[in-house]
Amino acid sequence: MPEFKTEQEKFWAGEFGKNYINRNTDYLGNIPLFSKIFSKTNNVTSIIELGANIGLNLKAIKTVLPNTDLSAVEISSDAVKELEQIEDLNVYNESLLDFNVDYKRDFVLIKGVLIHINPDFLDEVYDLLYNLTDKYICIAEYYNPTPVGVNYRGHEDKLFKRDFAGEVLDKFDDLELVDYGFVYHRDNNFPQDDITWFLLKKTR
Repeated sequence: MPEFKTEQEKFWAGEFGKNYINRNTDYLGNIPLFSKIFSKTNNVTSIIELGANIGLNLKAIKTVLPNTDLSAVEISSDAVKELEQIEDLNVYNESLLDFNVDYKRDFVLIKGVLIHINPDFLDEVYDLLYNLTDKYICIAEYYNPTPVGVNYRGHEDKLFKRDFAGEVLDKFDDLELVDYGFVYHRDNNFPQDDITWFLLKKTR
């Protein structure tokens, strides 16, 4: 296994990350979510997802925006094998903390990933989100008004909730909030895991 900066990276690159793949395989429930989010955007022709796992979000996005240039960054080599089966997807098998911007996309997505980043390195990931886009950032995570750590399947220091989008808005003064929403795990038709999403846009 490569050298990583944090315990959280090792956790997701290893056996736990492999087991996560087997627990999450359905992408269809993501289609209504991304249909709503992309209805608030204009002229999105390129998208990159940070922490894409096996591509459940990207498969849904491909259904919503079939002619879009898609890229994925993913730390788990097992997940990357699945990502490589998605047609016309550019895949980077590396940690977000090692990824360097190659070119800007119209839309950067991070969903269910910031909650697993070591809080000491969040600032680096916020910079990456900002520097990767020339238009939109979409953050979809567990929300909490103040930072808090949560036991995650028996593991400590592997899941953190906070106001990620608020912190990004505070850090970059040329970002504005376009829209936001919440998807309940008991939604009758298209449940998500109590995810709060935020769509941000660069104003200059």
